[in-house]
Amino acid sequence: MSTLEIIGGVAILVISLIVIILCLPQEQKSQDSMTAALTGASADSFYGKNEGRTKEAILAKITRTLSILLFVAVLAVNIIPIFEK
Repeated sequence: MSTLEIIGGVAILVISLIVIILCLPQEQKSQDSMTAALTGASADSFYGKNEGRTKEAILAKITRTLSILLFVAVLAVNIIPIFEK
């Protein structure tokens, strides 16, 4: 194993643990469209306008970014040994 493979493996392990920890406190998405249709609620409320600034939205953005980074790290760790030979 080369040094790059070890560093990549550690990076994948750390990123995956962070993603798991960030996913645990997030709430599941519900069927808001059906609820809105029945209750007449709309996205024009204060919460609907500032939805991107809430704690849940920030956690979702960080999780999405780290997931993309994890995907790139896994690809890099698997592609680098091909070019080292």
